Amino acid sequence: QVQLVESGGGLVQAGGSLRLSCVASGRIFRFNVMGWYRQAPGKQRELVASITSAGSTNYADSVKGRFTISRDNAKNTVYLQMNSLKPEDTAVYYCKLAIMTMGDYWGQGTQVTVSS
Repeated sequence: QVQLVESGGGLVQAGGSLRLSCVASGRIFRFNVMGWYRQAPGKQRELVASITSAGSTNYADSVKGRFTISRDNAKNTVYLQMNSLKPEDTAVYYCKLAIMTMGDYWGQGTQVTVSS
């Protein structure tokens, strides 16, 4: 069974920074994609950023230049460095692990609140 545990959310003022972490445990195959999604109240869950096990990254246009996704394969951990935060970044952030032939796994979510 695969488990994902997120940490690092919190309350920050606009312009501030936060770093989210997500640790995966269990039966994790080498080739996978890890990503961060977010869901604001009344809105659909959306992709923020993703990174393959080879290090290829993808970002939502709204966070390009402000957020950076990275991963440590030895620790099965993915990070999201969030800088220049805006009130519209407020959401619950979810970590996702996608493994071919096994499916998708989600963390429990961590709240990020950006005050104006």
